Amino acid sequence: MLPSSFLLRFHQLRPSLIKALDTAPPKKASDRLHPCLTLAHTSYTASLLNKLLFRFIMSSTSSSRFDLGDHVQDQDLSEEYLTSSSRDYSAGSSPLTTPALSDNEFDFDVPSEDALLEQSSTTQAPADGSEKYIMVIGGLGYIGSHTTLELLREGHNVIVVDNLSNSYKTVLKNVKMLAAHHCKVNNVSMPRLRFFRIDYRSKAMHVLLERYSKLVMTVDATSGKQVVSYQSQIAGVIHFAAYKSVVESIQQPLRYYRNNVCGLVNLLQELERFNIRNFIFSSSATVYGSKANAGLPLKEEDLVHHQVKTQNEAGETTIVEPTIEGLSCPYARTKFFGEAILADVAEADPDWRIVALRYFNPVGCDPSGVLGESPRGEPTNLFPVLTQVLKGDRPELSVFGSDWPTRDGTAIRDFIHVLDVARGHIAALNWNSKKGNGFSTFNLGSGTGTTVLEAVRSLEQAAGREIPLALVDRRPGDVGSCVASTDRATKELGWTTRESITKCAADLWNYVSKVALRS
Repeated sequence: MLPSSFLLRFHQLRPSLIKALDTAPPKKASDRLHPCLTLAHTSYTASLLNKLLFRFIMSSTSSSRFDLGDHVQDQDLSEEYLTSSSRDYSAGSSPLTTPALSDNEFDFDVPSEDALLEQSSTTQAPADGSEKYIMVIGGLGYIGSHTTLELLREGHNVIVVDNLSNSYKTVLKNVKMLAAHHCKVNNVSMPRLRFFRIDYRSKAMHVLLERYSKLVMTVDATSGKQVVSYQSQIAGVIHFAAYKSVVESIQQPLRYYRNNVCGLVNLLQELERFNIRNFIFSSSATVYGSKANAGLPLKEEDLVHHQVKTQNEAGETTIVEPTIEGLSCPYARTKFFGEAILADVAEADPDWRIVALRYFNPVGCDPSGVLGESPRGEPTNLFPVLTQVLKGDRPELSVFGSDWPTRDGTAIRDFIHVLDVARGHIAALNWNSKKGNGFSTFNLGSGTGTTVLEAVRSLEQAAGREIPLALVDRRPGDVGSCVASTDRATKELGWTTRESITKCAADLWNYVSKVALRS
């Protein structure tokens, strides 16, 4: 069996070997290195070193802790990663131009395996390898960008992964600007902000995760033997990169299952390889299905994935069994499946710390008016559509259903300010670092139901203008009422909402008047 010490030492010396082989004449290299390594004195130095190590390991050890066979074969790089090392937007730097995506969902300039391995092997992790980061996947989207901003404001170093399929490169610049302003006002150092334009489902994710990891010698708790395993600078991952349109999911279910479910499974496998087991999942209130129509605040125990015991205020214990009722669309099912997968993973491996945050209806934007919700495609959520009406891009707002059993006939939703949602993620990260391991769910909502017409009136008041409406039939996949119980989040996370629907409307109008009307 190949000694673990050799594997660790090989990994540590690999950059020096590459440098020596690339700079010394072949005949001299053979004097200093093992003859088999002289083969590496080509343009494929790093590739051959990786393959050499791969052959050693595959022939000498069966340790699953160090399965570099898969690692070598799975590497891939995006165009963004190839044309630049990590994009560091810490204080004093500025964003670089990012080429626009084509209509193709995967716009990657994929190199050959040899060129790829040469690139990835000679690129080292930044700084001294001791800095910790939070990785935000989908970090330039609506909720992702606000969460990235809040993380920076709280002093976290952040790695943003986004393929810009539903976001824009200018968002990164705006996040950096707002974070830098916050740090200047509060006289604190600007955390590191790094951006990688890759699709989280691509093989480039492996290269990125490897870049922020190192091999260390540890003792296996079960066998007591020394093993080599990865230690990552990534302290936690927040996953936003899911498709989210109810209507589109009905029209294109396979696209949703491929990204939201299959992509999640692949991501978890990669994180597990690098011993990254602190995970925050972007879930949805749609997982409650038809239970929402009961008209009662939805509790986390209304949907569980394994049998749990709950206790009421009187101290009475109730056993709750896993159930599923009336999921109304493929999007809701992808979120349900995602939660179920995560619950099973945490059940099988107690080292995982996983939180699923069930969003209700995030609206509003940062009070600066610089960040907002501006999807690339056709918006389907209420407030982005209202934005288009205010800009004159739509003649009117279609209100889906005026015959729901509510106070004005329109559907009731639990609108929550997007900054409250962002703060909920930070609360979940903090809670994850303190609590025991396992899988947990929390509602992120205001706990207050607002009808669609009431939400429209609040925006009319903020804008000082009337919004034209059209009452139309109900939309497939919708429910009449969906309101959160936030007791668990308040008690366990110490999190509560700060902003009202009025503040949401005011911040949205500020964004529209400052940014959107000029576009």
